Amino acid sequence: MELIHWLSDTMAGKFTLTVLVSMIPVVELRGGIPAGVALGLPVWAAFIAAVMGNLIPVPFIIVYIRRIFQWMRRRIPRLNSLVDKLERKAHLKGQKVTKYKYLGLMLFVAIPLPGTGAWTGSLAAAFLDMPLRKAIPSVIVGVLIAGIAISIAAYGLTSLF
Repeated sequence: MELIHWLSDTMAGKFTLTVLVSMIPVVELRGGIPAGVALGLPVWAAFIAAVMGNLIPVPFIIVYIRRIFQWMRRRIPRLNSLVDKLERKAHLKGQKVTKYKYLGLMLFVAIPLPGTGAWTGSLAAAFLDMPLRKAIPSVIVGVLIAGIAISIAAYGLTSLF
């Protein structure tokens, strides 16, 4: 109970909750920034928390996702259809990125639409065998661009009310 009060009643808790929300696939910072603002964080604080949360999983996805998928196939065969679906998605999204390489990855991550973002971009980077040291800057810049766009939208909506 104390944790719930801390997360909802303190600035540090709201910041932490925004970081955690932004780490969730699909939601990412596209949901984290509005969630942080709805919790009462200033837009700039929600932006920082959401960017941090969105970027935490990125290096792990790029480096380990293929090994995780292999492990899942060996140990939990009933998840093969899920792994197949995620691999198809990575290859499909990767085709869009391949033509422009790192610029394409950055633009793909920056587009604030469902099915794009740091998780899917990192998945595509992993399946395109992009080196971590080159993929990370593209993902970071893409996340920052998406975060700015979402923050502007969140600020605009909050200023209406």
